[in-house]
Amino acid sequence: MQFARIRDGVLSIGAGIAPWFRHAVLGIAAVSLASGFAARFAGAYDIAELIWIAGTVPVLAALIGEIIVSLRRGDVGLDIVAALAMAGALLLGENLAAIVVALMYAGGQFLENYAERRAGREMTALLSRVPRTALRLRNGGAEEVALEDIVPGDRILIRKGDTIPVDGDVAVGNALIDQAALTGESVPVRPAIGDPVLSGGTNVGEVFEIVASRPASESTFAGIVRLVEEARKSKAPMARLADRYAMVFLAITVVMAGGAWLLSGEAVRALAVLVVATPCPLILAVPVAIVSGMSRTAHIGVLVKGGKALEVLARIRSLVIDKTGTLTHGRAQLIASASAEGLDPEEALRLGASLDQASKHIVAQALVSEARARGLELAMPEDVSEFVGRGLEGTVEGRRVIVGGHEFVERTIGSPAPLPPEGIASGAATIAVAIDGVIAATFVLADELRAGTSDLLDSLRREGVARIVLASGDRQDVADRIGEGLRLDAVHGDLSPDEKIEIVRKERGRGPVMMIGDGVNDAPALASADLGVSMGATGAAASAEAADVVILVDSLARILPAMRIAKRARMIALQSVFVGIGLSFLGMIAAALGYLTPVQGALLQEGIDVAVILNALRALRAGPEASLGKARKAAVN
Repeated sequence: MQFARIRDGVLSIGAGIAPWFRHAVLGIAAVSLASGFAARFAGAYDIAELIWIAGTVPVLAALIGEIIVSLRRGDVGLDIVAALAMAGALLLGENLAAIVVALMYAGGQFLENYAERRAGREMTALLSRVPRTALRLRNGGAEEVALEDIVPGDRILIRKGDTIPVDGDVAVGNALIDQAALTGESVPVRPAIGDPVLSGGTNVGEVFEIVASRPASESTFAGIVRLVEEARKSKAPMARLADRYAMVFLAITVVMAGGAWLLSGEAVRALAVLVVATPCPLILAVPVAIVSGMSRTAHIGVLVKGGKALEVLARIRSLVIDKTGTLTHGRAQLIASASAEGLDPEEALRLGASLDQASKHIVAQALVSEARARGLELAMPEDVSEFVGRGLEGTVEGRRVIVGGHEFVERTIGSPAPLPPEGIASGAATIAVAIDGVIAATFVLADELRAGTSDLLDSLRREGVARIVLASGDRQDVADRIGEGLRLDAVHGDLSPDEKIEIVRKERGRGPVMMIGDGVNDAPALASADLGVSMGATGAAASAEAADVVILVDSLARILPAMRIAKRARMIALQSVFVGIGLSFLGMIAAALGYLTPVQGALLQEGIDVAVILNALRALRAGPEASLGKARKAAVN
């Protein structure tokens, strides 16, 4: 971890050399140790001592350079202990101990760097998939252009194996898209003609075409990449806590070393204490465990922007949640229908949806989606007239079709529509369809609760969430209907963005608050919460920017395994710290009492360091508590 900063400090020797500098220092120390032993076995004791000194000096010089840079930044790290141990060993003629400390220190830094690279592999995979060009179809041919040249409306050819470069809508072809790297979904999706597709997915089927809906800079994948880069730059608060306590540990180490020297009169005991304290697991295990946890959440389709967010996620006590797009799907679905006697409601739905293809109204698009989901073959409408906010009139397959609200359709044809089924919930929309002057059917559309939501909220309570509050901008009666059957502590409707912020602030008095939302109006509350979570797959860009955590797949259930992963990563980090520091103190006491030589102390401490790093890497593996089984069941609908 510390060697990574050398590139910015005294030993900055060019961007091309810095990546292999750590390998070179480790190699020098290893070769020096082996060569010194060879010389010693050959009887050349003085030469062996010189070789060990020569191998220690480069590592010590690099370390001193790093310490100077850190001190200038105001950082006091435990690398000072390592420098004191190496320098003290050279001054006391304990050259074997010096080279062992140098080798183990360089090796520990190399191992930590490897562990962090291994932990960050999932997020690095996202960055490596960023396409640079796209095949744009124009004037009857295809041309390869840079992504920044793509504008909305451009037709893009997606070949088999291509990463989708921009967000768009399927225009031609039978698309089959693998979104595993983007959302964690293992099963490829098959969007229909006209369905939206997100950038970052991979075409695993045949060639198809999309019409770009956004510039590449505003695409879903570009936003995710920006979030990943933010996450990789973040430093966890536990790591900052470790830095603050580094001064305390350094003081204790110096006092113990000085006390051992004064009481025994043997400087070698002080050296042994310093060696055992080099370096401290406090600065090794925490970042590895935190980055590992962030990697695991990315693997299941939940992007955590930084270590701080991961730690807060593990300590949530209150949840404030929006309704539309979070507890519900965020889009109207057909929940009931009624038809005139002798008329086929499926045929009425097909003709009505065919006409609604000409409208961008959210209710019209919901009727179209329902018809397509049922496998109904839609026809192209003709002579369409749209009466904004009321309905449409046009011709479908030679038949006169009218679709819209009850009053509009009844007034247009002069006869009453079939009554909708009884018990329709508040907030539902009723749509009438008339065919050739006869009202054929009435359809009821509503934004329904996601399947498995009640079980999910109960599971969150078992994870330590004491209060769950619904905060919605919808009417109070609509919010109350959604809250029925859910164990909610409070239900608030008719809220403005400012009022949502006030609810978040009130809940904060009970502990860390998590806010989950997806709309632009949720962004202020997401930013004000201790942890903001955005439904990034379907939500607004503003909410994703304001949030600390972005759920990349349209499944609220993913927050449950993400919370479990965060708790596990935090537990492993703390476990590594407490065990590592405890063992280090025991070793320091043994060294102060003369039971450990400097060489033995160096080997013991580096064994502790390797153990805590390997333990921290356990956070990278999927534990049974992070299973997606229940989450996927809850996300079926």
